[in-house]
Amino acid sequence: MDTRSPSDIARDQVRAGAQSAGDRAMDAADETSEDNAIPVSKPQIAYSYEFGYRVSAGQIPDVQKQHASYCEKQGPSVCRVINLRRSGDEANYAYAMLHLEVAAPKARSFGTSLTNMVKQAGGYEASTSIEGEDLSKQIVDTEARLRSRELLAKRLTELLRTRNGSVEELVQAERAVTEVNEEIDKARSWLAEMRGRIAFSKVIVNYESNAPGAGSFTAPIRTAWNNISSMLGSSIGALITILTVTLPWILLLGLVIYLRRRFKAQDRTFWGRRTPVTASSDD
Repeated sequence: MDTRSPSDIARDQVRAGAQSAGDRAMDAADETSEDNAIPVSKPQIAYSYEFGYRVSAGQIPDVQKQHASYCEKQGPSVCRVINLRRSGDEANYAYAMLHLEVAAPKARSFGTSLTNMVKQAGGYEASTSIEGEDLSKQIVDTEARLRSRELLAKRLTELLRTRNGSVEELVQAERAVTEVNEEIDKARSWLAEMRGRIAFSKVIVNYESNAPGAGSFTAPIRTAWNNISSMLGSSIGALITILTVTLPWILLLGLVIYLRRRFKAQDRTFWGRRTPVTASSDD
């Protein structure tokens, strides 16, 4: 026979119901995710393209600007300029890079247009690379987890709304809701990122010029002269650094020597020793 009071019995029943609510929600969410898994009808592949062009050093800035302008004219729904970088000058070796995001269905034709612009500038396509990453399984798994988390959040929210449980249990339920909502936000963000990678292909365009005189008779001479100039410049720079560091100390030492000679006693040496006096002898 149960000797507990009716209030104790009711409190225990509420606590038991509150404790099992989360477990029931988890089980129901997992079953729902398994039953409602949506098969992918076609592969979800994120493509990335990389083009390498050889263009004369003086033409690289113009070609790069032409490509960036062509992208901007397509509009943000088709092409976006993400990054642009360039180094070198017209007389020496030059390199540049352009990072774009292009709508996946138009990425291949977009690359063809870029190549035609390079050919018009007297350059040529040196390399091409196309890579694809299948995100189908990751998307399906993330969608299933998102649905299960959303169902769990709904059950926990219902538990809080009905307030069936003690204060401590309700606080724990609120914390659980917060954690589940954070997982939901992360899953949605990850899904958006993957779908964005599928919708827009990454396009990297590299521009490179041949080094001047490469493979010619003057190449070794030019290389030797550049090395001599570099070494001479380094030597002059080191000399300037040494003078900058030591000159104040040299001046200070000179001042000390001058003051010592100026104010020392007549019968003392520079180092402070007494000058020996020689006795004079009569002839």
